Amino acid sequence: MISTWIRSAPTQAHVSVALVRVAVALVILMHPLHGYAHLENIPRFGEYLSSLGFPYGGVLAWIVLLAQTAASLLMLAGRLVVPACVAHVVVLLTGIVVFHYPLGWYVVGPGEGGMEFSVLMISCLCAVAWAHWPRRRGL
Repeated sequence: MISTWIRSAPTQAHVSVALVRVAVALVILMHPLHGYAHLENIPRFGEYLSSLGFPYGGVLAWIVLLAQTAASLLMLAGRLVVPACVAHVVVLLTGIVVFHYPLGWYVVGPGEGGMEFSVLMISCLCAVAWAHWPRRRGL
């Protein structure tokens, strides 16, 4: 009995991946939903992006918002999961480089606003994408 807990192979991996897929999609979906509920913040986000040197900050802010929405809804529906994960990873990596990395590792605790949460989300997205990656038949 104890050895089955020590060396256990996953028996419900498809359920586990689905749980992570749905949880990550819902967590990320909260960001654009907050944006839609507070539309006055989107131009501010665009101005912030412009101040960092991104062209068309306002347009880019809307693209990020719409991409996060579409990618999250696709992940929830279980459709186009790999491209949706890639879209989220691009947004999260950009957020790390532009905002979180200069603040360090920790989100809370020894520091604030760091990149640990984004790294965890990227890891989950990569695992989900890998699980949904198309496999060649007959190999």
